Amino acid sequence: MLKLALLSLLNRRFTFALTVIAIAISVGLILGIERLRAEAREGFTNTASGIDLIVASRGNNLQILLATVFGVGSTSNALRWDTFEMLQALPEVAWALPVSQGDNHKGFPVIGTTADYFERFRHSGGVPLAFAQGTAFDDHDGAVVGAEVAASLGYAPGTEIVNAHGAGDVSFDVHDEAPFTVTGVLARSGTPVDRMVFVSLEGFDAIHAEQNRAARPADPFADAPTRRPDAPPEPDAGDGAADRAEDGHGHEPEQINAVFLGLRSKSAVLSLQRRVADFTAEPLSAVLPAATLLELWSLTAVAENTLRAVALAVVVAGLLGMVTMVSSTLDARRREFAILRSVGASPGRIFGLIVLEAGVITLAGMLGGVALLYLGMAAADPVLTDRFGLRVGLGLPSAREWLILVLVGVAGLLASLFPAYRVYRTTLSDGLTLRL
Repeated sequence: MLKLALLSLLNRRFTFALTVIAIAISVGLILGIERLRAEAREGFTNTASGIDLIVASRGNNLQILLATVFGVGSTSNALRWDTFEMLQALPEVAWALPVSQGDNHKGFPVIGTTADYFERFRHSGGVPLAFAQGTAFDDHDGAVVGAEVAASLGYAPGTEIVNAHGAGDVSFDVHDEAPFTVTGVLARSGTPVDRMVFVSLEGFDAIHAEQNRAARPADPFADAPTRRPDAPPEPDAGDGAADRAEDGHGHEPEQINAVFLGLRSKSAVLSLQRRVADFTAEPLSAVLPAATLLELWSLTAVAENTLRAVALAVVVAGLLGMVTMVSSTLDARRREFAILRSVGASPGRIFGLIVLEAGVITLAGMLGGVALLYLGMAAADPVLTDRFGLRVGLGLPSAREWLILVLVGVAGLLASLFPAYRVYRTTLSDGLTLRL
């Protein structure tokens, strides 16, 4: 029966190929949508897996998360450095990382932070960042670049880079007076970290502090004496403070954009979030990454469901095309069925032949759809990595994808029952009678 079904389909190879292509495209589309949805959610969740709280100036939680963790956009306002010190000193806090933003390097977001970032930041359920080349910066003019930045621009330790003010591809003030030197290249992590540039907080703030001073209008009273002539002289800061100011160590910026917090106990997250929200000295937001990601998925659910509905409609159209192809050939195959009946084939055997042909068409379409899925993912992976820092896995189909394939297969067999039933009802004389 299988050999007979294959020979029959090869005899109608043109319509057979068109039907298989239609089903393959529909299956590839619905699998591709499911793969992108699952990989996007997993990638976002993995990136923020090591952060318990993100504290920033009062604003939209989703905006804060996207700006600070994923490098998309920016926070609305900045928070004071003494607020960071207050958060760092809390007994519940195990570690705190300052984050400054607002610059980019050739379209890649620039993050001002400390060297502790590379020790504390975790992704993919607790995996630390690793260096493919070099080490973390230990000076104010050092920089660390992500794997995608290094691959795209050909950077290695020792390369001198210049950042610019602005987000994304918009650069309207190039800081060529204060270049940074790459000290390390991070290993690929499959997260937005791969497409970020990290510089020391001291170097990042020094550029903008100098610009802010240059932008201030001249003060006509700047040279006026501020104390009585007979007042005692002010104490000297000493050589130690001068040395720290010169090399950038010990520098405290006036403002930063956000603080990443890791807590000693996960049970303290909600209570600390409420305390931060009630902070009276400065309006703050404490963002729970996991909860905010759920908010993001709720916003994207409408678009996801719409894409699924479109993909499902395409699958239904492909299966209807298969039914149409099989049904349209029934009249032309009347004599074939009559001959099979005359040599002993039962109506049930003819019924099974039609269902088997439809199963072969559906299976070929499903295999073609899986092949299209992997070809599409292989082509989209570099683009998604470059634009969004999102890696698309090329592993075996997930449980949900296997379920989709099983449902498509069952739907194909069910769709074949109508033309098979028509053949089942035909009589032997029907195929041997000449129709005028």
